Formats: sequence, structure tokens, C-alpha cells
Amino acid sequence: MSIAERLNNLGITLPDAPAPAANYVPFVVSGNLVYVSGQVSNGPDGLITGRLGDTMDVAAGAAAAKACALSLLAQLKAACDGDIDRLVRVVKLTGFVNSTADFTDQPKVINGASDFLVEALGDAGRHARSAVSAASLPLGVAVEIEGIFEIK
Repeated sequence: MSIAERLNNLGITLPDAPAPAANYVPFVVSGNLVYVSGQVSNGPDGLITGRLGDTMDVAAGAAAAKACALSLLAQLKAACDGDIDRLVRVVKLTGFVNSTADFTDQPKVINGASDFLVEALGDAGRHARSAVSAASLPLGVAVEIEGIFEIK
């Protein structure tokens, strides 16, 4: 089954790839790798803001991370000229969690993205990963994730 068919079967429509907010590009293709700039947590109702360990719980943070993963796939699709089935695999994610100094469940938050990518992409969604805390993130968002993807 193609990636596009898997997404469709899950009822997932990728959003339009978000435009960069400053002087950078949303992705860089180098050989067979696509480096996608950090995607902030953004949903149908706008930015998903909050601070883990303060105004947001792990489940809400994981949902914010899943929203980041959707934006990563949207950027990847744009990098592949609209053909998401050029994806070979997710190579690595780096997740940043807006959290208090004593919050230690960053990996559980970023699991929202990782679990979604495996559900949507199967084995191609399995990846290396880092999950780190940030004292704050742009615009007060809860999560930001960048990714590296292999394409054909």
C-alpha cells in the first residue's frame, strides 16, 4: 500500500506546507536526504501553545507533537514535488518541548510524533530521535520538531 493510500485510510489529509516565518527555507534537499526545518505545533484552530509541567499535560503535549509531525510530512511532500510516495524512511527527529525545569517526560511528549509516523508510514516511519527540553519556544508553542528524511 502506498503512503498516500495509508494516510487516506487513516482519514488524514496533510495540511498545506507552512511558509517560513523568517529568512530561512522550509526544507533543503541534499542528494537523497531532505532536511525539514523545525515545525511548530499548529492545529486547525491555530498555534498550540502551552508549557509542559505548567499549563499542559503529557497527553496534550503528545497531540501537539503529532501536529508537528503532520507539518513535517506536509513539508516533505512539498520537497518531493507533491509525491509523498518518494519517501523511503524517516531518518531522525529532533523534538523540542516547552517545559518547566522539573518536567522530565519530554520523550513521552515526542512519542506523539513518533507513534503517529510509525502508524502512518509503517517501518518507514521508524527513526532515530532526540527529545529535549526548552525554556521557551517561538510564539509560546508547546512543541517544535525538525526532521531528516530519505527519499528516492
